Amino acid sequence: MKNVLVTGACGQLGSELSLVLEKMTGTENLVISDICRPPAHLSHLQFLMLDILDEQAVKQVIEEHSINVIFHLAAMLSATGEHRPRQAWTLNMEGLINVLDAARTHKVDKVFWPSSIAAFGSHTQLDKTPQHTIMDPETIYGISKLSGELWCKYYVDRFAIDVRSIRFPGLISYKSPPGGGTTDYAVAIFHQALKGEDFECFLGENTRLPMMYMPDAVEAIFKLMQAPKESISVRSYNLAAFSVTPGELTLAIQKHFPHFSTRYNPDFRDLIAKTWPSTIDDSVARNDWGWQPQYELSEVVNDMVTNLRMTIDD
Repeated sequence: MKNVLVTGACGQLGSELSLVLEKMTGTENLVISDICRPPAHLSHLQFLMLDILDEQAVKQVIEEHSINVIFHLAAMLSATGEHRPRQAWTLNMEGLINVLDAARTHKVDKVFWPSSIAAFGSHTQLDKTPQHTIMDPETIYGISKLSGELWCKYYVDRFAIDVRSIRFPGLISYKSPPGGGTTDYAVAIFHQALKGEDFECFLGENTRLPMMYMPDAVEAIFKLMQAPKESISVRSYNLAAFSVTPGELTLAIQKHFPHFSTRYNPDFRDLIAKTWPSTIDDSVARNDWGWQPQYELSEVVNDMVTNLRMTIDD
């Protein structure tokens, strides 16, 4: 990777991916962008205000900076998208198409775009969800992710653009706050525990969802992007690490905070979660490019608590 562009760099995934990319490319070869100013820990990087809905601006950035790899992360997430469905569709789909068109015009080497377990649906096999299965999403976020997968494959087949994608489960991180996703309870719950306050969960106690720790997610992106083209058999890979319910996560946190408790007040997000897989079959990713998660639930909880405590102490 020579000259790299990250869109949506101020988001949960983008902010952490950008710092790892800096180590690989050097600061001078990395351009990060968003529609808001970057947080302090990204302020030393080369930043551009970029609206991905501005097609000409996207092409201009790619041309002026000789970009040859794009990590396109700008999107509106699931729960927020249900309140603003037209805006979510426009941002998620028009933004992706603008990036794909610019990549074709300027002969970009590779594009990474994150899909999601939201692309599945209520008629999907929700236990050990296979790579190839029924996909009938019921949220605008999921609809945009499934549509995005098809657009990416179209650009691969029609224009030979090397687009690679991962269907991410919920992502857990101590470095950034929740971002409006249905799985973000698994981040917010730690912040409440560290405050010494009980947590009110918008999912049911036994709603099981696949989750992944952010270091594993970042590592997976790099492993996929570095894999030889001939080893890529699908364009949007299933990926998994562990699955957990809010009740199980509460019990794991109580090992550190015995008086912590969770109240359950399921809302529309619980209905969304019930249309998503509870466990994922990611054998294709494991076979194609050697995917192997490093963090299980207990390790994630220990690391989250340790690092959030350090943040509070600072």
